[in-house]
Amino acid sequence: MTAISSRSAAHAAPCVQIKTAKVTGRRKLHFTSLGDMLADAEMLCSMKPVHALGNWQLGRALEHLARTIDMSLDGARFKAPWYIRLLGPLFKKRLLSRPMSPGFRLPANAAKFLIPEDECELHEALRHLRTAVTRSLATTHRHSSPVFGHLTSDEWNQLHFRHAELHLSFFVPG
Repeated sequence: MTAISSRSAAHAAPCVQIKTAKVTGRRKLHFTSLGDMLADAEMLCSMKPVHALGNWQLGRALEHLARTIDMSLDGARFKAPWYIRLLGPLFKKRLLSRPMSPGFRLPANAAKFLIPEDECELHEALRHLRTAVTRSLATTHRHSSPVFGHLTSDEWNQLHFRHAELHLSFFVPG
């Protein structure tokens, strides 16, 4: 009998996806600085146990946040459809000032760059997030958003805060 690797076995088993829009018990978060956001991520990484209420483990969420910050600094490697680029600026103010709603799925062309395929090693993902935050704090230059077009450094930060509040709210210490 041949042994199956845990990766193969994990992909062979059916995966029940949690409907994240229906999850209860999420933490209420509001970040006003990249430092606050990073401090919350570091606190979660230091806690044992941390319960994941959604479909991702913490390392994957942190890596996703880091990749999104990198995108604001380095530019997007994908393009939103024309109709999204046309409508995006109309929704910009709302998305920058209010909590993001759970349950949204990125289109495949964006997901392949922003969402890790597999779970990520927690401390490596945290290191990447620290690096992305440090880079972001060191410059005010930002690339355009593939959805909203031109965003100032402050607008990008607001978007990162709302984005991190959404993802980190699914992780509950204890």
